[in-house]
Amino acid sequence: MKLPSWAWPLITLGVLSLAPWLFSSSSALTLLSQMGIAILICQSFQLLWSQGGMLSFGHAIYVGAGSFLVIHSLKLMGTGELHLPVILVPLLGGLAGLLLAMLLGWITTRKAGTALAMISLGLGELVWSLALMWPEAFGGEGGLSANRVVGQTLWGLNLASPLQMYGLIAAYNVAGTLLLMGFVQTPMGRLLNAVRDNAERVAFLGYNPHVIRYGAFLLAGFIAGVAGGLAALNHEIFTTDMLHAERSGSYLLFTILGGSSLLLGPLLGGVLMVLCLSLLSTYTPAWMLYVGVLFMGVVMFVPGGLSEGLRQRCQSLSRSVSWHHCWVFGLRLLAAVCVMAGMGVLIEMAYHLPQLSVLGPQLTRMGWVLDVHDITPWWVSACMVLMGTGLYLWLRPPQDAQRAKAFQP
Repeated sequence: MKLPSWAWPLITLGVLSLAPWLFSSSSALTLLSQMGIAILICQSFQLLWSQGGMLSFGHAIYVGAGSFLVIHSLKLMGTGELHLPVILVPLLGGLAGLLLAMLLGWITTRKAGTALAMISLGLGELVWSLALMWPEAFGGEGGLSANRVVGQTLWGLNLASPLQMYGLIAAYNVAGTLLLMGFVQTPMGRLLNAVRDNAERVAFLGYNPHVIRYGAFLLAGFIAGVAGGLAALNHEIFTTDMLHAERSGSYLLFTILGGSSLLLGPLLGGVLMVLCLSLLSTYTPAWMLYVGVLFMGVVMFVPGGLSEGLRQRCQSLSRSVSWHHCWVFGLRLLAAVCVMAGMGVLIEMAYHLPQLSVLGPQLTRMGWVLDVHDITPWWVSACMVLMGTGLYLWLRPPQDAQRAKAFQP
């Protein structure tokens, strides 16, 4: 059964409300807050990429602009020069992102495709370079810091506790989701999809594709600026690294991993971004390789992203559910686990080889002690990868096999 569009914000609000009760520790609330900010950034990027077909490599500058203005606003509020409730400060970040999008968006959106991507990359690097050349305003490499517990309070909220900060981020997430859902249902949103599919036909109908792309770019810049403002409130710091193209690449990577779904795609992308950048990077030095392998797997096997693959899987299970399908699904899941476990052991031991003289031949991962001088773990992990791959290919549905043969020469 397909849920109506108005039901999704209510479900999202319920999940966001229950999350602090399920994960009540301070570290868990910090991760949840970071996920909320990442989800909002992925939503703004997905508006450009999925809805408008615009691949922007400079999206980080609009997030950074929001953080920059919010940090300076907090400083002014601390000295008494600015009087504003602190929970409304992220809107100033949205204003900064909107103003920067108004300034650079008209040039960026003149063309689509590769031209837009290269122009956005060049403008992003230009803004980052200017920030480094102006340390008096941007703080240089050390950045700028401020205290968020300043200014006026509204409804008793001063953002002193992580729970209040999470609640503010959750509220802005729901508002951003409603704003995007409303926009894509408007004639402007429909025209944006039409420009993505065939800009020349839209031009023949009397509409200017450049203006339509520019309007969507402004909205994406505003939402990205709000997310940047929330990041400044959460971390109480701004650095010029927030403007770098590496950040834009991260937003692009995890938005594509999440998928093209307007609601579930940014949700999965934002959660994966925080899990990889904040958690996985602390467990293994090879975390970037894992992210690269995951990205390759999604592009090759689930081109629509994880949300699209999940939707297709749910539809296939709802059409035909039998003991045979359950056994096949379980065996395919077992094969995938074998491949991932075997590849994980191989990657960890391969990364440990250059550090033998410093760390010794043994390494510990998830309670397991591995010796890179012993040939047994190498052979066992390689056999797990081969057997898991063979089992997965043997259980592949016939339509997938026929589709694979169609691409063979």
